[in-house]
Amino acid sequence: MEGHVVLTASHWIYLAVIVMILVFIVFRREVVVPSLVGIFTLGILAAQGQGVTNGFINGLQTVFEALLNAGVELFDIMLIIALMVAMLKSLQSQGADVLMVAPVKKLMVTPTTAFFVLGIMTYIAATFFWPTPTTALVGVVLIPVAIRMGLPAMGAAVSISLFGHGMALSGDLVIQGATKLTASSAGVSTGEILTYTALFSLIVGGVAIAIAFYTIRRDMKRGILTATMTGESDGFNTADTKMDSPSEENPKQGKHARLFAILVPAVLLIVVSIMMFRAIFDRDNVISGGDATGFLGGTAIILLVLSTFGHEGSKGFEKIIDHLREGFYFAIKIFAPVIPIAGFFFLGNPDDAVAILGEETPGFLFDWGQIIATSLGDSPLITSFGIALVGILGGLDGSGFSGLPLTGALSAAVGSAPGLNVAILASLGQVAGIFVGGGTIAAWAFGVAADSGVSGVKPVDLVRRNFIPVMVGLFVACLVGIFLM
Repeated sequence: MEGHVVLTASHWIYLAVIVMILVFIVFRREVVVPSLVGIFTLGILAAQGQGVTNGFINGLQTVFEALLNAGVELFDIMLIIALMVAMLKSLQSQGADVLMVAPVKKLMVTPTTAFFVLGIMTYIAATFFWPTPTTALVGVVLIPVAIRMGLPAMGAAVSISLFGHGMALSGDLVIQGATKLTASSAGVSTGEILTYTALFSLIVGGVAIAIAFYTIRRDMKRGILTATMTGESDGFNTADTKMDSPSEENPKQGKHARLFAILVPAVLLIVVSIMMFRAIFDRDNVISGGDATGFLGGTAIILLVLSTFGHEGSKGFEKIIDHLREGFYFAIKIFAPVIPIAGFFFLGNPDDAVAILGEETPGFLFDWGQIIATSLGDSPLITSFGIALVGILGGLDGSGFSGLPLTGALSAAVGSAPGLNVAILASLGQVAGIFVGGGTIAAWAFGVAADSGVSGVKPVDLVRRNFIPVMVGLFVACLVGIFLM
């Protein structure tokens, strides 16, 4: 447990901007401008005592550096989505995509089956090699099919979000990267944490998925959601942002279309199998996180080249550039508004804050979380909900993982003295933090950006759709945690 937190003007500005962003989200306004204003103001405050001119200059520099930092952090997700979309464009150009996904129609025959087949496949794959590469792998192949079966794009986004970046990532049953981080911070064994994170992730996910599916079905019956629109009745047109689904007017099949319709799924299946095998039987050589993204991205490039030249012949030298351009254009359109928002919230992390604002800069989000935690009593009720709140606050930086050391350490600090179960508290903090920051209810989170990107919906709309289901799920998980203690 760190020492007493000294609140500065920057802390209060940071908190005020967070409140402003939340208000903007509630009133369905874009939050890029408040984020930029927050970054600029923090930059000015970081240069206190250096004069008005230097302060202004430092504010401008901070805006650029914060956006650059966010761009660097997000680029691997942008790149994998761009490459997967480029590969799909190449398959679409020869009609191979229609042949490739045809067998899935046997399972995805209604909007309901499409929702759950898409989600369950996402959960299984994400459990073994984490959700971000899963989103690209499962999303670009199955979401177009789900939409053709009548599931709205928003329904598809909610499915992969709650099953993948919510339930699978927060439980982290196989890779256990989050679990080890939490356990080491809380001073308990990984096995103790894993038992409860598995339980709480399934509780939160199960409750959230049930509520979200109910609301999606309700809005489909009311005509608010259809398979041709993203979801919220705000007039948002997805024609420019969503990824094309397999065309109803099937293009003329290329001479190698059937070959690539078999080759691409087979190769991707091999990639998944290798990751799963190592996750279970060769833990010393596990391929996860950025390594898994790289493995999948490199595979996508090779498949893109083979598909393009197989269909275009010598014209492939030029055509492959068109496919790459389409892929990157799609990815950049999705991430353009996310980067400024992420830039602000990354400043809540001590490491990013020091790198951008200079030495001795505190982690604003973490400091507020510590203040909340130290004000908690020894009641299991207050402590459980308090740790969950700290996890939520820590997750607001958009990564889901940076707050885990905080919730783990605080769980040990506030739970040990009154004799509460530290593993339960730490697990609640982990599941809350990752559900929020990993990619379900923070519009600037990596997961939300990826899930909304492959689905063609607005990140803010996806967050709004997930908010109540996830909050109810976390509430139920806290009640179960209190009962277990």
